[in-house]
Amino acid sequence: MSEKRRISPLLLVPPVIFAGLAALFFIGMTRDDPNALPSMLVGKPAPALELTDLGGEAPFTAETLRDGQVKLVNFWASWCAPCREEHPDLKALAEAGVPIYGINYKDDPAKAQRFLDELGDPFAAIGADASGRTAIEWGVYGVPETFVLDGNGTVLLRHPGPLTPKIVESTIRPAMEAAAQ
Repeated sequence: MSEKRRISPLLLVPPVIFAGLAALFFIGMTRDDPNALPSMLVGKPAPALELTDLGGEAPFTAETLRDGQVKLVNFWASWCAPCREEHPDLKALAEAGVPIYGINYKDDPAKAQRFLDELGDPFAAIGADASGRTAIEWGVYGVPETFVLDGNGTVLLRHPGPLTPKIVESTIRPAMEAAAQ
């Protein structure tokens, strides 16, 4: 007599998991920009700021970000190599009249001040985020990150990673120009 063999339902688990992962990978690869990190802040008011002073200057406030001018908010740290890389681009923007507000992220204040003394200070105002709470509120993944804000303090763009001349011309300036209109 022939004996019927039953197939265990557990044999179906690996193919189902594989199919699910394949579907997720496919969806991820077909996004408009698979490298883009989404931000929930775009189109919303900039979050609250919990900043302390850096270098003896009072930190800027949320009201400062609603002063009627298009501006940049840049999260940076002295220990961050890409921050050092992007610094000349920030200085060039500042020299061109772009107000940039700096938020020093989880840094030693003395080292942050030495960084600015060595490379120059492109910031219209600056504050320190020693606890990282402000960065969390802003959805910062890591430094450097730069945000474009309109005159009402609404976040228009988030750029993770260091600025380069190409990014400034292709992404940052167009967002600022659109905000100024």
